Amino acid sequence: MTDKSLLSRSHIADETSLKYMLKLAAPMIMAYLSFTIMQFVDRFMVSRLGTEELAAVLPAGLIGFVPASFAMGVMTSVTTFVSQSLGRGEKRNCSNYFWQAIYMGLIYMAIVVAVIWPMAPKIFEMLGHETAVADMEVVYLRIMLYAQFMAVFIWASSQFFMGVHRPIITMYTAIVAQLINVAANYVLIFGKFGFPKMGIEGAAWGTFIGIGVGASLKMLMLLTGDINKTFSCRKMMKIDFAKMKNLLKVGLPAGFGLMANIALWGILLFALVGQFGKEAMAATSAVFSCINVSVMPIVGIAAALTAAVGKAIGEGKKHVAIKQTSVCLKVGLVYMGLIGICFFVFRNSLMAFWSGDDKVIAAGVNILICAAIFQVFDAATIIYNGALRGAGDTVWLMFCPTVSGVVILGIGGFLTAKFFPQLGSLGPWMAATASIIAIGSANRWRFKSNKWKKIDLFKHQPLAVPVEIDAVVE
Repeated sequence: MTDKSLLSRSHIADETSLKYMLKLAAPMIMAYLSFTIMQFVDRFMVSRLGTEELAAVLPAGLIGFVPASFAMGVMTSVTTFVSQSLGRGEKRNCSNYFWQAIYMGLIYMAIVVAVIWPMAPKIFEMLGHETAVADMEVVYLRIMLYAQFMAVFIWASSQFFMGVHRPIITMYTAIVAQLINVAANYVLIFGKFGFPKMGIEGAAWGTFIGIGVGASLKMLMLLTGDINKTFSCRKMMKIDFAKMKNLLKVGLPAGFGLMANIALWGILLFALVGQFGKEAMAATSAVFSCINVSVMPIVGIAAALTAAVGKAIGEGKKHVAIKQTSVCLKVGLVYMGLIGICFFVFRNSLMAFWSGDDKVIAAGVNILICAAIFQVFDAATIIYNGALRGAGDTVWLMFCPTVSGVVILGIGGFLTAKFFPQLGSLGPWMAATASIIAIGSANRWRFKSNKWKKIDLFKHQPLAVPVEIDAVVE
């Protein structure tokens, strides 16, 4: 790889064009889609084991993801600082910010594993899950906790590569790792090629193997070749507490916000849905898988938007950031609107794909109607999140979903389940739909208020020579 890029100014003059944003976003879209398809295939494999296994895999995964989401949220600040440093011409700072995230992430995950591992049985007991389901959830959760040590390298490196406009590396390494993940899951879940049939435990170990491969590939790319030469990655491993402080200042609100959002969506939703039985949980698991497939392209666009906005702000071009956000929003609304129509029209077929249990299908068909309704609002939420994160407006990104999650999803979902039990699992999902609509609308207001323009992450430090290496792909 060289610094020459398909997004260099010699190739594309207008950084606000749809062509520019799609070229930047395409690798991330492919990476996120491949990850989601991998999860989709994994859960489909697990669904072949039975309703109990399908009911167990997503709650266990989400509970493990709650503490992990905090680290992931904090690490989104890596893209913010790296992209703005790139725009300011400070390439060595780009890699040094990456290493600070690694150091903090490994310490954090050691604490998480030490606390959560022994608590796993009690967690699912408190949620009131059936014993057979809870036992499988404990096994899956504990294995995934160990995998998160390696995931730290994936999270931080992905943010770095996006920040320096090299998302193609994330795409290639993610696709390879996820293919290995799917293969390992197939072998271990069903006991192929002489391996024992491990069921849901095999699904967890397959994911563990895939994450390990992905982390190894990303670090190899970062520490060798052109990336190391351009950004001095091996030379910039020194601890820098000032940079850690910068990352935490912007990242902590994002981390708390993402963790609160995942916790309320995961723990509260599954706790509320769980009281209606394993069929309701299985239906919710199936719908979540459908939603993940639909939303990941927009998550990829938002990740690219964060890097584009950060770089534009680093270069002092906030007007460019506004136009880039507008382009991405239009794409998101059209795409998610079409997905919503598909969810509504094909809801029966989608649920029949996931399960042959009539109760699971009946519950899932109603939930998919909710999913169809909130698609466009989810697009607005994600796109504006990406833009505001690029500007460093992460306090808002913590405040808005937390308040909406607690009041609308949490309290609203609880009251709906309590006073309208005849709605079954549909009640909590109606509250979730209202929460997404509220967050999407609030994020639009925040961006339009232009308050993010007043944020200065570098405290008026003088610019270095702006870079011309908008490097993305070869």
